[in-house]
Amino acid sequence: MAVFGGIEAGGTKFVCAIGAGPEDVEIIEFPTTTPAETVERAAAFFRGRADGLAAIGIGSFGPVDLDPQSPTCGYITDTPKELWRHFDFAGAIRSVTGRPVVFDTDVNAAAFAEHRWGAARGLDTFLYITVGTGIGGGGLANGKPMHGRMHPEMGHVRIPHDLAADPYPGACPYHGDCLEGLACGPAMEARWGVRAENLPEGHQGWALEAHYLALGLVNWICTVSPQRVVLGGGVMRRGVLYPMIRNQAAALIHGYLDPPDIVPPSLGERAGVLGAIALAQSEFR
Repeated sequence: MAVFGGIEAGGTKFVCAIGAGPEDVEIIEFPTTTPAETVERAAAFFRGRADGLAAIGIGSFGPVDLDPQSPTCGYITDTPKELWRHFDFAGAIRSVTGRPVVFDTDVNAAAFAEHRWGAARGLDTFLYITVGTGIGGGGLANGKPMHGRMHPEMGHVRIPHDLAADPYPGACPYHGDCLEGLACGPAMEARWGVRAENLPEGHQGWALEAHYLALGLVNWICTVSPQRVVLGGGVMRRGVLYPMIRNQAAALIHGYLDPPDIVPPSLGERAGVLGAIALAQSEFR
């Protein structure tokens, strides 16, 4: 019976898996170091389990080149992680494992998993947003992963920033106070002096975070018209955010349309690597 590999490539850690789905999967994780060292650790995992391995899916941090007509398709491009800039990631995994590779963003991979096994089952147009070290977005539109000239970069939308209420200038090295610059985990830590998970439940930081995320969500809801929004990532582990975001998004829409459901992921932290497996299955099964 064929099995499939998956790699969730994050800026901090790699998660590798082999299996057929949530109930049949073996997973390991290790730190992201240099490309050569990290790729070799991933390859060693797959070499030891090569019997029946049909293909490997990769969900990668970015930006990445997904254009099949591009000579650098499968590359990580202008990432802030200097050692990984312009690295042929898909080609390297293909070379060291000898298996076909499917390549997409980490967020689109997580969206694919939630579509197949989780909170977006039965839907053909939905958004998956992750809020953590950065803010990323993806999903499916009419049943297909969101691609265009490149992949969505939803974290870098521009939103209103009231400097009198929030003088923090923003953490994004490119745009300062884009959505990611104001609402990612490092921005919360820089603004309040503690990591997001250590903020007390009633802290004003949660209301501000919900406000910024609702502003982003309303932009995407009005442009993409998703049937559902799945909100994941480390910052969203604090469940207090969900009702606050729903209320603020509804207030911003102000009755113009019915906002879609805004829900947590069903697959939790495994969504990314399971999505990588799902990508490989969809291409090669």
